Amino acid sequence: MKKSIIKGMSLTLLLTAGSIACKDSFLNVAPTGQLVSSLLTTKDGLEGLLVSAYAQLNGRGYSQTASPTNWVYGSIMGGDANKGSDPADFNAITPFETYQITAASAELNARWNALYEGVSRANSVLRTLPSAVPTVTDAIKLRIGSEARFLRALYYFDLKRTFNMVPYVDETVDYGTGVAAVPNNTDIWSKIEADFKYAYDNLPETQEQAGQANKWAAASYLAKTYMYEKKYAEAKALFDLIIASGKTSNGKKYGLVPLYANVFNAANENSEESIFSTQNVANAGSSDAASGDLNLNYPYSGVTGPGCCDFFKPSFDLANSFRTDATGLPLDAAQSNGAYDNAANELKSDYGLLPGDAFTPDTRTVDPRLDHTVGRRGIPYLDWGPFTSAWTRNQAFGGPYSTKKYVYYLAQQSTVGDVSNWTKGWSATNVLLMRYADVLLMAAEAEVEVGSIETARNYVNQVRSRAANPAGFVKTSAGANAANYAVATYPASAFSSKDAARNLVRFERKLELAEEGHRFFDLVRWGIAAPTLNAFLTYEKTKLPNAYAGAAFTAGKNEYLPLPQTQIDLQGSSVLKQNPGY
Repeated sequence: MKKSIIKGMSLTLLLTAGSIACKDSFLNVAPTGQLVSSLLTTKDGLEGLLVSAYAQLNGRGYSQTASPTNWVYGSIMGGDANKGSDPADFNAITPFETYQITAASAELNARWNALYEGVSRANSVLRTLPSAVPTVTDAIKLRIGSEARFLRALYYFDLKRTFNMVPYVDETVDYGTGVAAVPNNTDIWSKIEADFKYAYDNLPETQEQAGQANKWAAASYLAKTYMYEKKYAEAKALFDLIIASGKTSNGKKYGLVPLYANVFNAANENSEESIFSTQNVANAGSSDAASGDLNLNYPYSGVTGPGCCDFFKPSFDLANSFRTDATGLPLDAAQSNGAYDNAANELKSDYGLLPGDAFTPDTRTVDPRLDHTVGRRGIPYLDWGPFTSAWTRNQAFGGPYSTKKYVYYLAQQSTVGDVSNWTKGWSATNVLLMRYADVLLMAAEAEVEVGSIETARNYVNQVRSRAANPAGFVKTSAGANAANYAVATYPASAFSSKDAARNLVRFERKLELAEEGHRFFDLVRWGIAAPTLNAFLTYEKTKLPNAYAGAAFTAGKNEYLPLPQTQIDLQGSSVLKQNPGY
C-alpha cells in the first residue's frame, strides 16, 4: 500500500458527479459522498477498499490505546512500563496497569470498536470481490482476497488475545442480516488459523508496496497462532521454512538489522527485519496519515523535540532486568518467571532526586539494549542531548525513565514529525507489529518444546550477538561508550536442561522485545501471568506506591479483559456472555 494513501474512513468513499447535459437525465446524479457499488467493483475500487482495511491498523478514530501496537495492553499490563505522566492525565489508562478494569471502560470499548472496524473493512473487501468487473483478473482477486483475509485474521488475533471469547463475523453476515445476533460461544482460534493459512498459501512472496502483507508475513503469523494454540510441532516446521526462505514484501531476505537502534529508526523502515508493520507519513495535509497512537509517549519538557507528554514510562523492574554480570550474561535471568527483587543489584537511578541534585551514574555492567529502550539520566537520548530529570513530568508518580523506541531523532523532526496537530508526537515512523527477532525467539521456544535445545540456544545467541555489536552501543559526544556495556552469548552449559532453556528464552523475549507490546500476552500464553505480575507489583509498589495503589492480578480473571458493557447492552446478555470474574 502506498503510505501516502493510508487514511482512516469507515469505508473508502468513491465520489461521483453527474455530467450536465441538455436533457432531464442530468438531474439523476448520485448524491455526493455516497458509495457507488459499480465503482467499488473495479480494480481501483477494490484496492481502495483494501487500503481502508490496512488503514485501520493504527486504530484511527478511536483512541491512542486502540491500535495493535499494544503499548497499553501488551506492555503496561505486562510490567514493561507504567502509565506515567500525571495521575489525573488520561487516567482511563490507570485501571489497566492496576488490573482494576471494569466493563464500563470507554477505552476498552474503543479497542473493541477499532478492531471490529478492521474486521468490517476486511469483510467489505471479501463481500465485494465476487461482483468484480470482468477486467479484474482471477489473479488480482486472489491476491486482494488473500490480503483481506490476512488483515481480518490479524484483527481477530488481537480480539482473541484481549477478550478471549468474541463473536466471529465473516463476509456472509452484515448489518440487517444477523450480525447483531452472533454469539461469543465458540473459540475462534481455528478461524484465525484458517485465514492466515489461506493467506500463506495464496499470497505472493513479494508485493508492489513494502507495506502489503506477503506470503511470509502470513506464515509468521500462522506460526505465532500455532504457538498460542500450543501446536509446537506445527510451529517449528513453519519457523524452519521462514528462517530458511522468508523474505520481506520488498524482496529482502529476512535477517537481523546489524545495529539494534536502527530497528526503530524511521530512516531504516521496511528493513530486512520487518515482517509486518504499520505504514505512516507525516505532513501530508492531515495528521491522520501519521502514527498517532504513540504521540503521548515523549519526554515532557526541557527539550527541543515534541515535548509531550511523558506517558508509557519504563518500569524499574524492566530497567533492572538489563543488568549483567561481568561476563555479559543476565544477572537475574533465573527470575524470568518472577520479578526483579534483588535490591543490591538495582540500577542506580535519579529516583527521588530533584533536577540539579548530585547524581552518581551507575558504572556496573548492563546489556547495551537498555539504553536503546530506556531513557535514563546522564545517557544520551538519541541526538536530543543527555537525558535529565527535567524531562520528567511527575517523577514520584511515573518514575525517572522515559521510553525510547520509535522516538524520532531531533535531526529528523522536520521530516518525520507531523506539524499539523497540537503536538509533533504524530510521526511518519512505521511501527513494527512483528519483526524477525520475534520470529527467532518464538522459533527458539518451539525448539525447546519439541525440537533441539541446542538449536534454541543458537537462535537466542543470534539475537544476543546483534546486541553485542560495539558499533551499536550508545556513545557520548566524545565517542566513548555511554555506560559499561557487556552482553555475551550463552554457553552450552547455560542450556543444560529444558527448564533452564525455557527460562532463558523467555527472559530474552523480555529484553529484546521490551516496550513493543508483547510481554503481557507472552505471560498469559505461558500460563505464568499471575505469579509473575503479582511479584512485579510487590516490587514496583515499593518504588511507585501511588501509581500502583490497590493493584493485584487475579488468576482466572485478569488474563483476559471484560467484554465492554456497551456491546453487551447493544446485543443483549443472551447473545454476548461476559468473561469470568467481571
